[in-house]
Amino acid sequence: MATGTINVSVENIFPLIKKFLYSDHEIFLRELISNATDATLKLKHLTAIGEAKGVEYGNPHIEVKIDKDNGTLHIKDHGIGMTKDEVEKYINQVAFSGAEEFLEKYKDSAKDSGIIGHFGLGFYSAFMVAEKVEIITKSYKGGTAAHWTCEGSTEFTLEDAEKDTRGTEIILHISDDEKEFLEEGRISELLTKYNKFMPIPIKFGTKTETLPKPEGLTEEEEKDYKAETKEVDNIINNPNPAWTKAPTELEEEDYKGFYRELYPMQFEEPLFNIHLNVDYPFNLTGILYFPRLGQDMNIQKDRIQLYQNQVFVTDNVEGIVPEFLTMLRGVIDSPDIPLNVSRSYLQADGAVKKISAYITRKVADKLKSLFNENREDFESKWNDIKIVIEYGMLSEDKFYEKAQKFALYPTVDNEYYTFDELQEKLKDNQTDKDGNLVVLYASNQDEQHSYIDAAKAKGYKVLLLDSPIISHLLQKMEGEKEKISFVRVDSDQVDNLIKKDEEKISKLSEEEKEKLKGDFEKVIPKEKYTVQMEAMDSDAAPLLITQPEFMRRMKEMQQTGGGGMFGMGNMPEMYNLVVNTNHPLISEILNTKTEKKQERLIKHSLDLARLSQNLLKGEELTNFVKRSFDMVK
Repeated sequence: MATGTINVSVENIFPLIKKFLYSDHEIFLRELISNATDATLKLKHLTAIGEAKGVEYGNPHIEVKIDKDNGTLHIKDHGIGMTKDEVEKYINQVAFSGAEEFLEKYKDSAKDSGIIGHFGLGFYSAFMVAEKVEIITKSYKGGTAAHWTCEGSTEFTLEDAEKDTRGTEIILHISDDEKEFLEEGRISELLTKYNKFMPIPIKFGTKTETLPKPEGLTEEEEKDYKAETKEVDNIINNPNPAWTKAPTELEEEDYKGFYRELYPMQFEEPLFNIHLNVDYPFNLTGILYFPRLGQDMNIQKDRIQLYQNQVFVTDNVEGIVPEFLTMLRGVIDSPDIPLNVSRSYLQADGAVKKISAYITRKVADKLKSLFNENREDFESKWNDIKIVIEYGMLSEDKFYEKAQKFALYPTVDNEYYTFDELQEKLKDNQTDKDGNLVVLYASNQDEQHSYIDAAKAKGYKVLLLDSPIISHLLQKMEGEKEKISFVRVDSDQVDNLIKKDEEKISKLSEEEKEKLKGDFEKVIPKEKYTVQMEAMDSDAAPLLITQPEFMRRMKEMQQTGGGGMFGMGNMPEMYNLVVNTNHPLISEILNTKTEKKQERLIKHSLDLARLSQNLLKGEELTNFVKRSFDMVK
C-alpha cells in the first residue's frame, strides 16, 4: 500500500471547495455520472477505431446504488478505467492543480454556477457531501486494479485491489449532515433533473414489469390466468433523445412525444416545433417548441433547458438565446457555450453571438415556411404565438425585418393581413388629407364596440390589436415606416380619426357653443375632462369620451416596461368630453331654463357616456343605477 500527499499548495482546499460550492452541492451526482459517461464513451471510441484490441464494448451501463446500512452511495461504470499511475496523475495532480486555478479564477463570479467540465474539479465535488471517498478502478488494458481512498484532507492511500471487470466504482461515505443523499427519492429526483438524457443507460435499482399475456389461451385458462411479473433494471434515462437524431428520422408524433417527456405536467400540445442542427461554425442541436401563450407574458415555469453533450446544465438561458425566445420551451445542446460566466460575458462571447443569431434566423425561417405552406392554419394559431413574434419584432431588428413576411394584423371581423396587404387594402379609404395612411385599431372589441361600429359605418377597417406590448410595437412601426399612423378608435370622434377635407356644419352658433361649453364646465370635473364642441351626425351619440392617442400610448408604454415620456405613466387619467352640437339632447340641454334640470341632464348624460367606456365604477355606479330606477318609476 502506498500513501501520499496530494500535489496542492493550498492547504485548506477541501474547506474551500465545500464553502465555495455549497449552494450548488447537489451537482456532485451530475459531475460523477458525467465522468462515468466520459469514461464509457472513450472506450466506445477506442474500440471503434481499433485501439482497444481484444476488448468488447458490449452494452455497458452506469449504475447508481444506495447502501443505507453502510451510509454509502455508489456510482459504477464499465468504461476505460484507470491504472494506479493514471489514478496518481489524474486524481491527485491534474485535478488539484486545476481546482486551485478554478477557485482563484471564479471565486467572485461563479459561486452558484455549475462546474461541469472545468479543470477536473467535478470529481472533487464529491467531498461536498462525503466525509470519505473511495475509488476502485481497473483499466481496460488489464493489469492490477487500484483502490484510492481519501478522507477530505490532502492525504490519500493508494493500493492494489481485487476487481474482476474493467471500469470504475466511486464510493461516497455520506456525511452526517448530508443524509438526504441516501434517500431513494432525493437521488431519483437528481437523476431525473440532471441525467435524464445522458447518452449511456443509467441503472437505479430495479422495477417490476408485468409480462404480456400468452396468446391462444382457452376460456378456462383465461379465467384462471394470473399475470406474471419480472424484475428488470430500472433505467432512469433516455440515452437517445429526439434532439440527438436527424429531422429525417422523426415524425410529428415523435416531436410531441418528446415534448411530453420534457414537460410531463403539461397537458396542452405545443403548436409546432423547430429542430436545430448545425455543426459549423459551432456545434448546436436542439428542439424548440411554441407553446400556447395567448396574452401571457409571465415567466414560464417550463423553460428552455440547456444541455452540454446531453448533460443538463440549467434552464436559465438568458444571454444565450434572444430574450423574446425565452418564452419558448424545449432543449438546446451545445459544447460551445461557456459555463460559469456572467451574463455580460455570454453576451460578448463570439460563439454565443453566432448561436443566438442562428436560433433567431431558424425561428424566423420556420415561421415564414409555416405561413407559406398553410396560411389558414397559421392564422388560426396567431393569437397563441403573437406575443413571441411581437416581442421579437420589438427587440431584434433582424427578426423585425424577416417578420414583415409573416406577422399578421387581424381585423375585428377576423380577417388577417400582412402589413403590405393591409396597406393595399386601406390606402383608398383611410388616407387622410395630408397623404398619411391611418390604421385604425381597437384593443378591446367589447369595451370599444360603439367606436368600432361608428368607424365601420364609415367603411373603415378596424384592426384588433390587443397584446400587452402593442403600444411599443406601434411606436416602432411608425418610426420605421413613412406616412403611417396607428390610431385607436376611441381616441377621437369618428370624423376626426381620419381627417378629410369635408367639414360638418353645426346647428349651433358660435355664441350658443360658447354658452353650452360654459354650462358643461360648471358641472363636470375639470381635472379629469376637457370639453370639446364638435359638429357630428345628429344620430351619433350626444356625448363621447375619448382619450388622445399620444397620451394614452405613452402611459401604456410606461406601464409595460419603459418607453413612456415625462413620467406620463404616473399622471392621472385625462379624457376629452366631445359634445355633439347637432344632437337633439344637446339642444335640449342648451335651452333648458332651470339650472337644476340642466345640471341633472348633463350629469346623467355624462354618466351614460362614462358607462359606455367602463369608466363608471364604485359609488358613482351605484348612485347612477339608483337614479335610473327612480326615473322609470
